[in-house]
Amino acid sequence: MAVETAVRERLQIRDLRDWLELVDRLGELRVVEGAHWNRELGGITEINNRQRGPALLFDRIQDFPPGTRIVTGTTGGARRLAATLRLGTDYDNLGLVQAMRGKPQQWEQAAHDYPPLFVDDGPVLENVLRGDQVDIFRFPAPFWHDKDGGRYIGTGDFVITRDPETGWINCGTYRMMVHDARSTSVHMVYGKHGRQQIERAFKRGEPFPMAVSLGHDPLLYLIAGLEIPYGMSEYNYIGAILGEPVRVIRGEVTGLPIPADAEIALEGWCRPGVVKNEGPFGEFTGYSSYTEAPVPVFEIERVYFRDNPIQLGSPPGRPPHDFSYYKAVLRSAMLHDALEKSGVPGVQACWCDEVGGSRMLLVVAIQQRYPGHARQAGVIASQCQVGAYFGRYVIVVDEDIDPSNLNDVMWAVCTRSDPERDIDIFRRTLGSKVDPLHVTTHQRLPFNSRAVIDACRPYDYLEEFPPVAEGDPAYLAGLRTKWAGLLGAGG
Repeated sequence: MAVETAVRERLQIRDLRDWLELVDRLGELRVVEGAHWNRELGGITEINNRQRGPALLFDRIQDFPPGTRIVTGTTGGARRLAATLRLGTDYDNLGLVQAMRGKPQQWEQAAHDYPPLFVDDGPVLENVLRGDQVDIFRFPAPFWHDKDGGRYIGTGDFVITRDPETGWINCGTYRMMVHDARSTSVHMVYGKHGRQQIERAFKRGEPFPMAVSLGHDPLLYLIAGLEIPYGMSEYNYIGAILGEPVRVIRGEVTGLPIPADAEIALEGWCRPGVVKNEGPFGEFTGYSSYTEAPVPVFEIERVYFRDNPIQLGSPPGRPPHDFSYYKAVLRSAMLHDALEKSGVPGVQACWCDEVGGSRMLLVVAIQQRYPGHARQAGVIASQCQVGAYFGRYVIVVDEDIDPSNLNDVMWAVCTRSDPERDIDIFRRTLGSKVDPLHVTTHQRLPFNSRAVIDACRPYDYLEEFPPVAEGDPAYLAGLRTKWAGLLGAGG
């Protein structure tokens, strides 16, 4: 714990501006001036994500004054994500997955010790708009994708709600499309904790209080998108990661806790029966998704913001997109832990690849120890809690394959598996309504099938299987050092 505390202190991130200063020192931030909010800002973000580029800070956005800014790509690389999680800054993909193993359980166990801390003042109170002053068009809500149904101000947001029966404070990330100067939609999918809370309030005929932070330490957004235990507040969970409580102010209208260091915050109500159509919008699968029914309207009564505010944008789309990397890392660590807890030995590494939204393509690297070992690992990975929802393919590879390198993985599939012998299909497993293939079926409920591919060397022919035609790893590492000018840092 002393080492983790020292790392947190060294990172010194209190808000989004501290985070930007840190990643700038790491060489992982680029300022973009003059982009237009209508499609151009989203298009630049899309291209940058596909190139695995740095975080982008958009300033001098067209039609808006200088100093009204948006940042994208906050968690799109190992160093940025590790810094956000207060783990350090020097990791590669699998190194970060290993560093994350066991952490969610530790944070969950410590969360009750870190309730949010109410304070009387904070940067978010530098400017307050009330009543007729409220106008969210002063902030550049982008038109992110070509086929979107409108401008979305909430993509990397932190939505704060309160259960009408227990008072439990929940924080989630929900997409928010702008309707007019004082209202947006709020799209909470079925099963999400915020959705359960709002349904309880509406069933009682009560208005539902809501506050939204639109710019903040990316850690808040990251945790708001996780599936933490029912009844636990994300504020407590974040406090456990930080090793100190999150500072909050009390909202003037709803009394909800709002991050004191937020850049922009909105506060108001959703009311029973007040709904509007929303969407389409890009989904994490890479396809446009329509809302199946009208969604609640968020009526805004207060706007709080800092001078020269910064929004946190995180538009989903065809992966890699703004949050696909952090989902891949966190789910990979959880999958590794789940396999070991189930008793599967010899697990070397796991990777829930971004191309499948960290759900539809899981890769497990093992050191084979007995006949059927690879099949066992694949079947359990496909059906454990982490892998069960919306899975499609599970590939099991040997320990010499980097599961986060799709070139390596597909080489193993092509050279170590036989389709007739090494692919098992499981039918009527748990699917999702956001599955693009859902339009091809007439099922009442979202079932799909699951393929487990054994791409390991056949266990009964390990001795006869041809050796790989490559140099000794230690020898190649020496060549990379000796010929660094020729081969470069990456070799």
